[in-house]
Amino acid sequence: MGNIKSQPEFENPWRKITWGKEKKDNLIQGIKGIEPYKKELKCLRVLLVGPSGSGKSSFINSVNNAFKGRITCSALSDRIGGKSFTVEYKPFEIESGNSSLNVVFNDVMGLESAHNQGCPVEDIIKAIHGHVRPGHVVFCLVYVLAADRIQFAEESVLEKIRYIRLQVKSLALPQVMVLTNVDQACPLVKADLQRIYNSKKIKQKMEWCSNAVGVPMCHIFPVKNYHEEIDTDDDMDVLILQALTQIIQVANDNAKNRSSKS
Repeated sequence: MGNIKSQPEFENPWRKITWGKEKKDNLIQGIKGIEPYKKELKCLRVLLVGPSGSGKSSFINSVNNAFKGRITCSALSDRIGGKSFTVEYKPFEIESGNSSLNVVFNDVMGLESAHNQGCPVEDIIKAIHGHVRPGHVVFCLVYVLAADRIQFAEESVLEKIRYIRLQVKSLALPQVMVLTNVDQACPLVKADLQRIYNSKKIKQKMEWCSNAVGVPMCHIFPVKNYHEEIDTDDDMDVLILQALTQIIQVANDNAKNRSSKS
């Protein structure tokens, strides 16, 4: 019998989670029931930031898939590494039935290692303040990193993320991290997604991200984006919807806090 330290998983999951269609349906209903703090606030704007190829656009599509129950591609994505496929600041609504959720994702060009390539950090700061599109103030900042690539992340890209985090610190802007490609990062998870919180490798990668960027573990959510599937999967949707729930809740809390200070 091998040393227990060499085992790839914990005996018990370190984060509690319920799987399956019933849980997915409950999450969807809960998300639909979240109303913006102020009625005059039409939507909660969320900005997605991350390196090129981290899965920002795929995450938007995956959220849409969970609500539509089918594969969608409203946000164009490119799985080939290198330069960012997203070339402009673009808002995406999440459709649910005949209406849209009260949350809008704003996607921007990916961060790249070269100083003069990718999305300039100054533009991201402007977007957060609503200076890119008047009135489009951001209530939550979401970093998207790929679990299978973080060990190869360029230090310059991480420096850009840290700079953004410091620049928005004074705003008390909530910051959440979505860790994508968990199936590519851990064979255990690739074989069985429900073992994600038993995986030592995934927890280690989450801890690495928390230390490297500064986002607390409780605000980091590992997910598996849709990329080769032709049908939706309830367990994939549960992880995606849990991340979305947290994003919407902290964004709404931020909207409430801003209102009380104004």
